[in-house]
Amino acid sequence: MKLNLQKPIAFFDLETTGTNVVNDRIVEIAILKILPNGNRESKVYRVNPGIPIPESVTQIHGISNEDVADKPYFKEIAHTIADFIAGCDLAGYNSNLFDIPVLAEEFIRAEVSIDLKKHRFVDVQVIFHKMEQRTLSAAYQFYCQKNLENAHSAMADTLATFEVLEAQLDRYPDLKNDIDYLSKFSSYHNFADFAGRFIYNQHKEELFNFGKHKGKKVSDVLKREPGYYQWMMDGDFPAYTKKLLTEIKLRELKAS
Repeated sequence: MKLNLQKPIAFFDLETTGTNVVNDRIVEIAILKILPNGNRESKVYRVNPGIPIPESVTQIHGISNEDVADKPYFKEIAHTIADFIAGCDLAGYNSNLFDIPVLAEEFIRAEVSIDLKKHRFVDVQVIFHKMEQRTLSAAYQFYCQKNLENAHSAMADTLATFEVLEAQLDRYPDLKNDIDYLSKFSSYHNFADFAGRFIYNQHKEELFNFGKHKGKKVSDVLKREPGYYQWMMDGDFPAYTKKLLTEIKLRELKAS
């Protein structure tokens, strides 16, 4: 079933130096943009992460330090990527918990002003797990009856993810061919930031989702315990989480 699109959707996949959202970096990014008329545009970039790629990680995705030694740093291509996905919904495989947070961190480090929260996200893995509970290779075999060649190559994974979503729409009649529906369906949590440190309540107010203040309004905690703000800013939290925390603090100061 062809995707029912009112605006472009960009499927993307990252290969990285590891799985730590805060500290690891992108070494390859592939983007497949699907336009409402069915036309496709794609981009693939190898990226110098600025930090070593562990050998154990190279064994997974096949990208070595030598492969990216002469490639651009993310900050050199950040504006190009931001322009390419502007106005698009975003889709990926496990993208809500990994690819989106990592991409947000890289944009912040590159000092590129882009509000990813304005995009809708479709996570094909979440749809798959809600329906079948498998991996991407198994999903590709299950839905498309194909073997996933070159798994952990960013573009191979990206193309497979796009094909799997279309096949999911064919298989499940109750799965609406609507990006807004798919975005909501493929989201497990109502995160306010990408790492899930804050969540929204029913009034769209930010709550802490960890630690001693879990379940409490962020704005209330910052008023009662102002030192908690600096503790988080000095801590090992994602840059986007700190950015949102600062926005909440400034918003409350303006309102007082």
